[in-house]
Amino acid sequence: MNYKQSKILLLVSVLTLVGCNSCQSVTAIPQQQDLQTTPSSVPTQPNTSEATSLTYKIETYNSRVMGASRTYGVSLPPGYQQNPKKSYPVIFLLHGGHGYPTDWFIQNKGQALKTVQQLYTTGKLPPSIIITPDGNDKRGSSRFRDPAYIDGPNGKVSTAVGDELVKVVQSRYRTLTNPDFWAIGGLSSGGWGAINVGLHNLDHFSILFSHSGYFEDKSGPINSPISYIKTIPLQAKKRLRIYLDSGKSDIEEIDEAERFTKVLNELKISNSFRQFPGSHTWQYWREHLADSLTFVGKQFRYSEIAHQDENLGFNRSKNTRNY
Repeated sequence: MNYKQSKILLLVSVLTLVGCNSCQSVTAIPQQQDLQTTPSSVPTQPNTSEATSLTYKIETYNSRVMGASRTYGVSLPPGYQQNPKKSYPVIFLLHGGHGYPTDWFIQNKGQALKTVQQLYTTGKLPPSIIITPDGNDKRGSSRFRDPAYIDGPNGKVSTAVGDELVKVVQSRYRTLTNPDFWAIGGLSSGGWGAINVGLHNLDHFSILFSHSGYFEDKSGPINSPISYIKTIPLQAKKRLRIYLDSGKSDIEEIDEAERFTKVLNELKISNSFRQFPGSHTWQYWREHLADSLTFVGKQFRYSEIAHQDENLGFNRSKNTRNY
C-alpha cells in the first residue's frame, strides 16, 4: 500500500468514527427530549381517561304531575352512541337541602363524574345512565327547609321523581327496564328522599342507598321509611337491597341509620350500614359516593348473573319439553 492509499484509508476511518459518534449523540438527545417534553407519546391510563371523560347535560320535560316544566341532569355511559343496540342500568342521584340537579356534578360539590369514571375504569360499576332529578316541590329551593320528597300539598314529588321521570328516562334513553337494574340514592334529605321515593315505587327500583340520611319524617309514617317499609309486600322485601352510611360526627344520622338497620334486619331485608370519619359536608359525600356506587355495581352484577341463570333454566326446560 503506498502513501497516498494509506492517507485515504486513514481519512475514511476518521470520518467513520466521527459519523458514528454523531449518530450516537443524535439518537440519545431526542430520546431525552421525548421523555421530558412529550410524555403523552406513550399511551397511559390518564390519557385514556381524558379521551373518554364523562359529561353531563341538563334536560327539560313537561311534568303533568307537577303542572310545570321540570329539569334533570343526565350523564350517558362511554360508548353509548357507538352501541345503539345496547341497554344500560340506571342510577338516580338526589340532591339535598337548597339543592339543584347540578349539585352532584359540579366541581365544588359532588364531582360525581370523576368518581363514576374511576369506578368504570376499575370495573367496580358497569356503564350506567346517571340521572340527577330536581327534588324541589312547588315552593322551590330554600336554605331554610329541606326538599319534601313526598306526595304532599306542594306537589307530588315522590310520584314525579319515582314514576313520571322514570318513564321519561325510559322513553328517551336505552335503559334496562327490570327494577333490579335501577338504583336510587342521595345525600342528607336526599338520602331520606331516595329511600322514601324508592319504597313508594318498587315497580321501578330495587336498589336504594343513602348518605347521611334520616328515616323518620314529620309528615308521618307513610313517608317515614322506618315505618313504611314494614307495610310493603313480602316479595318486594326479598328483592330490596339497601346501602346506608354516615359520618361519625353526624350523631343524629348515625342513630337514625342504626335504628333503621335494626328494622331491616328484623325484616330480613338485605342491607349494609357503614360509618366513616367525617361530617355533614360535601367533602364527606364526595369521598364516599364511591362506596355506595360500588355497592350498586355489585348488585347490578349479581342481578345480571341471576337473570342469565333464569334464562338458561328457561331454555333448558323448553328443550326438555321438546324432547
